Amino acid sequence: MAQCVLSVHEFIQDSFVPMIAVLCSGEAERVTRKNNLNFAELLRPFCRLTSEGHIRDPNNQLQTVKNLRLCVSNVVTSPSTSSASLGPSQNRLLSEVVFSCQPQEGAQATVMRTGDYNLNLSVTTPWFEAYRENFLQSMPASDHEFLNHYLACLLVVSSTEAVPVEQFLKLSQEQHRIQHSGEYTNPKWFIPNTLKYYVLLHDMNEGDEQRAELVYEDMKQRYGPQGCYLLKINSRASSPEEDEQIPDPWSQYLHKQNLRNQDVLELAPAANVTPAQDTVVAPDADSSDSTDKGSGVSSCLDTHPLQLDTDSCTASLLTLSPVDADGKKSTGDTDSLAAAAGNHGASLTLNDHDRIRQFIQEFTFRGLLPHIEKNIRQLNDQLVSRKGLSRSLFTATKKFFGGGKVPEKSINEPKSTYGLQYPPEAPELQIRKMADLCFLVQHYELAYSCYHTAKKDFLSDQAMLYAAGALEMAAVSAFLQGGAPRPYPSHYMDTAIQTYRDVCKNMVLAERCALLSAEILKSQGKYSEAATLLIKMTSEDSDLRSALLLEQAAHCFINMRNPMVRKFAFHMILAGHRFSKAGQRRHALRCYSQAMQVYKHRDWALAEDHINFTIGRQSFTLEQPENALLAFRQILINDSRQTATQQAAFLREYLYVVKSVFGEKESRLPQLPLPYIQSSATRVYFGHERRLAEGEKQAATHVSLDQEYDQDLSVLWCQLEEQLAASANRGILPSNFQPTQSCLNSQTDNLHHPLAVVEEPIIVEVTFRNPLKVSLLLSNLSLLWRFTTGTPLGGKESTSEQLAGETITNEDTSADEKDEIVTTEIIKEFFVGSEETKTARLKLLPHRTGQLNIVGVIYNLTSSHFGETSSNTEGQQMLDSMIIRGRQDLKIQGPRLNLTKEDKMQVRHGMDRRLEPIITPPMPLMEVFFLQFPTALLCGEIRKAYVEFCNVSAVALCGLRVASTHPDFFTFGSQATTPFTPPSPGSAENCSAYVTFPTPFQPGSVSSEMLVSAPAFSQPSGVMEIPIHGSTLQPGESIQLPLWLRGPDQEGVHEINFLFYYENTQKGLKISHRVLRHTVFICASRSLSIQASACRSSASPHHSLNDRGSGGTLVFIDVENVNASESGVREFHIVQVSSSSQHWRLHKYINPGNNYDCRLSSRERAKLCFKAKRCKPHEGSDTVKEYTFADLNLGNERIMSSSTPCGDFFFRCHQSSEFEQVNSASRTSSSSKSQGSDITSIARKCNELDLNIIVIWKAYVVEDNKQLILEGQLHVALQTIGKEASSLIPKEETQEMMLLRFKSELPPPVILPYPELSQLIRTNLCYPETFTHQFVSESLCLVPVSLTLSNCSLAQIDVIIDLRHKSTSSESLEVHTSFAWVGQTQYRLQLEGQEVVNLTLQACFFRAGVYNLNTLLVFAKPAEHSALCESSQQTASPALIIINNACPLLS
Repeated sequence: MAQCVLSVHEFIQDSFVPMIAVLCSGEAERVTRKNNLNFAELLRPFCRLTSEGHIRDPNNQLQTVKNLRLCVSNVVTSPSTSSASLGPSQNRLLSEVVFSCQPQEGAQATVMRTGDYNLNLSVTTPWFEAYRENFLQSMPASDHEFLNHYLACLLVVSSTEAVPVEQFLKLSQEQHRIQHSGEYTNPKWFIPNTLKYYVLLHDMNEGDEQRAELVYEDMKQRYGPQGCYLLKINSRASSPEEDEQIPDPWSQYLHKQNLRNQDVLELAPAANVTPAQDTVVAPDADSSDSTDKGSGVSSCLDTHPLQLDTDSCTASLLTLSPVDADGKKSTGDTDSLAAAAGNHGASLTLNDHDRIRQFIQEFTFRGLLPHIEKNIRQLNDQLVSRKGLSRSLFTATKKFFGGGKVPEKSINEPKSTYGLQYPPEAPELQIRKMADLCFLVQHYELAYSCYHTAKKDFLSDQAMLYAAGALEMAAVSAFLQGGAPRPYPSHYMDTAIQTYRDVCKNMVLAERCALLSAEILKSQGKYSEAATLLIKMTSEDSDLRSALLLEQAAHCFINMRNPMVRKFAFHMILAGHRFSKAGQRRHALRCYSQAMQVYKHRDWALAEDHINFTIGRQSFTLEQPENALLAFRQILINDSRQTATQQAAFLREYLYVVKSVFGEKESRLPQLPLPYIQSSATRVYFGHERRLAEGEKQAATHVSLDQEYDQDLSVLWCQLEEQLAASANRGILPSNFQPTQSCLNSQTDNLHHPLAVVEEPIIVEVTFRNPLKVSLLLSNLSLLWRFTTGTPLGGKESTSEQLAGETITNEDTSADEKDEIVTTEIIKEFFVGSEETKTARLKLLPHRTGQLNIVGVIYNLTSSHFGETSSNTEGQQMLDSMIIRGRQDLKIQGPRLNLTKEDKMQVRHGMDRRLEPIITPPMPLMEVFFLQFPTALLCGEIRKAYVEFCNVSAVALCGLRVASTHPDFFTFGSQATTPFTPPSPGSAENCSAYVTFPTPFQPGSVSSEMLVSAPAFSQPSGVMEIPIHGSTLQPGESIQLPLWLRGPDQEGVHEINFLFYYENTQKGLKISHRVLRHTVFICASRSLSIQASACRSSASPHHSLNDRGSGGTLVFIDVENVNASESGVREFHIVQVSSSSQHWRLHKYINPGNNYDCRLSSRERAKLCFKAKRCKPHEGSDTVKEYTFADLNLGNERIMSSSTPCGDFFFRCHQSSEFEQVNSASRTSSSSKSQGSDITSIARKCNELDLNIIVIWKAYVVEDNKQLILEGQLHVALQTIGKEASSLIPKEETQEMMLLRFKSELPPPVILPYPELSQLIRTNLCYPETFTHQFVSESLCLVPVSLTLSNCSLAQIDVIIDLRHKSTSSESLEVHTSFAWVGQTQYRLQLEGQEVVNLTLQACFFRAGVYNLNTLLVFAKPAEHSALCESSQQTASPALIIINNACPLLS
């Protein structure tokens, strides 16, 4: 139970006090009425004694009476009421007490932390204490107990009466008639000889004081000094000039007096009769208010406290009307005088207050206490005399004198359904009467003894009502005993409650018993027992009582040593439900709100929905719209598990509340909870939407909201834009460069204000999610914005403070004025299905420069469920009434900061300014279209397309450039657009791309594209300036340029990105440039595979004098058709082979047959052989590297390989490959030693070739029964003699297929010999192929052999020639060894760079046969490296000689 103001002892003592009756004459009533009080009310604030009283018990022991309080009330004769239940008027008045006692705002609260709960609870429950006090004081008098019977009667007469003594006599006779005539069953009197106390009331402003004293003296003579009193009041003259403030102690007691007086006035019953959830009957309303219920009244919540409304429950907030929350009376009640207007005690002074207080003490100490003491002695004497007789004799005596008990079915006595009734003179009642007297004067030990004795008698007689009363008071007396008290007999109380409730059917007495016992148990810390007791007392006959007891039980659960939080919350819900049924809406709201603290955010979804729904309804009825909105909003934003029907009911209630609160006013739009807006998913797009393809034109893809954001791709676009910006700024990236972001989302960098252009739309994509199973309809959906006019001050990133100008918003501005600033697109209808996530794209078009802040969205909300059922006019009206206009703000949280230590220790978020664009002046806007652009190409295929650039803005653009991830994929042609030679007629007919613009390649014209020196690589190689006339594109102008494409060398699908860059002709703007993106996907299929290799010619150097030191080089080209047959390619035709190099050129084509035409069908191969020669030294600047193009056509046409597009694609491919080689060379050069570097360079220069081969082909394709001719070119770069090069890029092995290899230890470094030095010297043997000798005549055959040594390097070489042949290998044993070199068998020579030396040798043969002369060994090393060992040189192919015998018979 909650904490109470009174202690348990004070509470029990104040619950059972002596009852004093008052009878006043008419004149005395008039005197007291000057103070707006009657006499009983006048005494009430002074009825608690401030000093102790004393009585003597039957044992003559002095007993102290402390803090005694009297209950003084007017004598009211009313019909007898059953003590088993309270009357309707009493219930109504108790309900009013609870209703008027509401929790005060800012009252003391306790913050309880238990487990992971933090609860904010009320410390006290004053409404329960007020109910309990008034309930106990308003209990009807009962015959089985005497605690609330009158002990004395005050007879009050005014001193202004003519004969006051006669008035006293009349009042005394009236009291005697009321008590003893038998006409009145109420009020009830404690003992037959009631104490009469005579009070003479004297008005100090009217009466004669001397006469009053004389009358008082006469009264003393008549009634004795202890039986009368002279009370002087009204000492204060009522003068308006007097400003003395007299306290008003009566106000706090007047309401309590009303409770008892209203019962006397017999007002019609009004409260607690079928109160409904949706129609609140004010506690002070009359009976017509509670019985006249409209058709919209609901009783849904009468069934179960946790049952929610469904369609069967027709009541909703639409039928509710707020009640008078203050609970004021609508009509004037004919209540006591205390209800009249004006101050109380206006004619009384503080001295009068003291006189009244003194009167109460005199009456108590001289009249009441002696009277009680005398009656206790008399009753005790009867009890003692009874104990002296035997039980049987005593019973016989009672029967003889008529004092026995009357059976239940006797006709002469009232019936009872729970046992016997005793006559007033019964000895058992005398014992009970003595116990009650002792209890009233705080003699609890004697009272317990008497109660215990009476209990036994009652139980033996089966008088259960009397026995229950004795048990109840015996338990209370045992608890209140001082000293060493007996243990509290709680079982007495349990038996009494059970008897009252189940046997006697008296819920009033059972409730009183439960209230007393629960308070006692709480004081002993037995909260669990107290809660159980209170819960047992709940029933359906009284909602108010059940609500109060359930609430106290909930407080018991929370105050236990181990608080039971969930039980507290559950019983608070039950209490709130019963409060609601009892019409106590404020208390119901309070209970639900306290229970909500437990269920909130604990995944009790259904319980939370019920609580919020009830809080919303109660708050709305109590005219608390803000709380109602919060509660209904919470229902809708939670992930509800309710059915669709229930969710529709929730939504309907919410819409009605919003409609009622805000009405039609749009000046203050409510924040709507539905549908959810996923703010972080909001995307913002700046610029026009991309135009789709027009006929054959294909528009650039650019950026759109339909594309998914790719972080890696975004980085790639940023790198391309950096290349373009640096190229436009002389190779240096501007310091204020910011990459263009046309579409902003949660993954982009939103730290800076985005830049938008005036007259260009801003599209905001908002993601809505409907959490309900009910479809939602949003109408007139648009963006809510705030615009600050003016331009940003300064060029740096500006803030809102730096913007000069007025702020305009479309929330409170007229439509015309808004459209002049920003045109807002409105979506008429936007459906969001049940549990659907849907995006809406809302557009703004700014017309002025300034700062634009997109605040949120504004729309009309209703449920499409209503619209589906509203086919008739009435339904349409309901649909219209359910439409509310509101807003939702877009609040985007930036990314969490994680840079500093403070950021890591705390949760901080950065700025996200994607919804705060700065509107800048007009900028050029370009659109790009492609014509005849293919989607599939063969590897190396050349295709011609066209690109169209359109300036669709009102501003001229310039500086048009393009960058790509595949710069070798396309070309716009060389700068010289004039054809070098006119196209041939045959080429023109075949629409060949090679001769369309046969521009000759000149070193000077293409130097910017052909530079291969190291500084050339400092600038991006992928940037290309687009050649447009005048370098400027005027507004509305368009230009179409040819574009050559070449299929990628590797098969597969290739994603190729183009980034077009252009600038405004006006410089110094905030937006320096704009870009346009385009992405294409090209499917490349295999065409030809080319393998090329080179070897030195074996011809004697004397036969090629022009190639001094290198008898020419042979180039072998293997061509294979690797195209799949299903692609439609019939055959490939090799039409031309060209070369491009600074040092070498293809000299001639070695054709093995005449009129050879190289045509390859599927899977066919061909081998072509060419002879290459060195180029003549170039004349000119050494800084410009010049390339020599050599063309060898294999067909009837000759293609200029140095012109567009052949030369362009060659240089683009060559430039990218050389760039990679330079990078790899620079990475490895720093780690090489100087000595090794020199030797490697010598060997590399010896074998260096640097010959680039261009193979041009045509393919014949059959498509749709038509033959098409495709053409293309493949590139092979021969870098080194003896190493094969391929046009196909080998596929890298995938990571999944690679085997796990353990890294072995590195072998020790091999310093000598260098494998690169094995090709320094080239050898060539010159000898006759056939030689005839007569071995018969001469056994030895000598053959002269000429050995030619050629130095292939430019360095001086030391050579050692060893002719001795001693081979032990098994392979050499198979060759004839019967020949030997004769003469000098070892030579040591020194050859200068590229020197050729001839040696004459002689071979000696012993018999005829075939011999291999190439058995000599040649060793060489650079002359300058003396410490280096000689390396064995690679020898040529076998040199076979045939020795014939002149006489065959001898061979």
